[in-house]
Amino acid sequence: MATHVSDLARLAGRTATVHGWVKTLRLQRKLQFVLVRDGTGVVQVVNKRTEPPSELEQQLDALTLESAVEVTGTVEVNPVVKLGGLELRAESVTVVAAAEPGLPVEEDSAPEIRLDWRYLDVRRTGQLLTFQVQDTVEQAMREVAHAEGFVEMHTPKLMATASESGSEVFRIDYFGGSAYLAQSPQFFKQMAIGAGVEKFFEIGPVFRAEPSFTSRHATEFTGVDVEIGWISGVEDVMAFEERMLTRVLERVRDEHGPAIAERFGVEITVPEQPFPRIPMREALATLRAQGWDPEGVRDDLDTEGERALAAWVNETHGHEFVFVTRFPSSVRPFYHHRPADDPTVTDSFDLLWNGIEITTGAQREHRYEVLLKQAAEKGLDVGPMGDYLNVFRYGTPPHGGFGLGLNRLVMVLLGLSSIRESTFLFRGPHRLNP
Repeated sequence: MATHVSDLARLAGRTATVHGWVKTLRLQRKLQFVLVRDGTGVVQVVNKRTEPPSELEQQLDALTLESAVEVTGTVEVNPVVKLGGLELRAESVTVVAAAEPGLPVEEDSAPEIRLDWRYLDVRRTGQLLTFQVQDTVEQAMREVAHAEGFVEMHTPKLMATASESGSEVFRIDYFGGSAYLAQSPQFFKQMAIGAGVEKFFEIGPVFRAEPSFTSRHATEFTGVDVEIGWISGVEDVMAFEERMLTRVLERVRDEHGPAIAERFGVEITVPEQPFPRIPMREALATLRAQGWDPEGVRDDLDTEGERALAAWVNETHGHEFVFVTRFPSSVRPFYHHRPADDPTVTDSFDLLWNGIEITTGAQREHRYEVLLKQAAEKGLDVGPMGDYLNVFRYGTPPHGGFGLGLNRLVMVLLGLSSIRESTFLFRGPHRLNP
């Protein structure tokens, strides 16, 4: 039975078998060193050459990088070895699956080449930690949701009509007709509230037909969606997200903190609650007082503005997170609730983390006649939204929620330069492979 590299320390002085891939070959005149990597770490395998050469020596000489191997040997303590002060004195090696000589991707390969050979890239560069962290993030989110009485559901990804706007959806052939890939479960999760599901939760695929080539965007990503019924206001939604993200960062820190610091140079900080909140008008006034006033931006923040606001919040509040609230109704969807004291704004928010937007959320308008009025104000044809609007004809309570991009969250958490690094097999305007 194989032992993980991370468990070898407890077997010092005993025989162990390791499964893994050949990371490095140092085949010297007197000694052979082979670094073998599995999903938990790297171990140095060592063998002393003999005369005549042993069968084991010849097998090690014939190894190629990234071959899948099974190595058996004695676990020896050697303080000189940097890899945990242990090494495996080889007794036998079996090549389970040989790798062809000459790898098609290196650590310094161009980004597009690395994406072409993503499975090798993840294996060779230690990027596996990224997806172990992502797994922990998802587990922690589910823990919080389930502890607070949420029901995890799965909404359709095929739709008869565009969910929110026809400009950002993929149209596909559907038995001779047309269907659309869901760009959001927004309408469906509101239907769940109307169906009596008081607290809705989903982690699932999202599709966006945006011809965007920024470091934050993808045409397919994993979305985290929350919807809460019977809320007293949008504050209930923001408070839940605070609790969820705090738990996420606690779990990531406790399970991966040292590994993240070593691999990515990032220290995981668990935020204090509550997170700062700043209305959009105040945010704009604060930034313009500092000289930010880009041409064409009047009611919203651009990328530079988000970074500048986050820097100001960090300086004045000592916090990495900030909720930007009360967005103008002109830049928000028709179904966002508008407060009675100022109908020119919405009970909505974006959550910025270190200057990057990771969440959009809001209280939804639950009154049928108000929804129709607000849709008309925006010049929308409500005909294709009949199924959605019918929900509000039969007693849907006040509710609100948010959508969060899992890949973007992990990108910010680990300080990665692009969402491509936090996505296993990235999909963009020019990438559908591998």
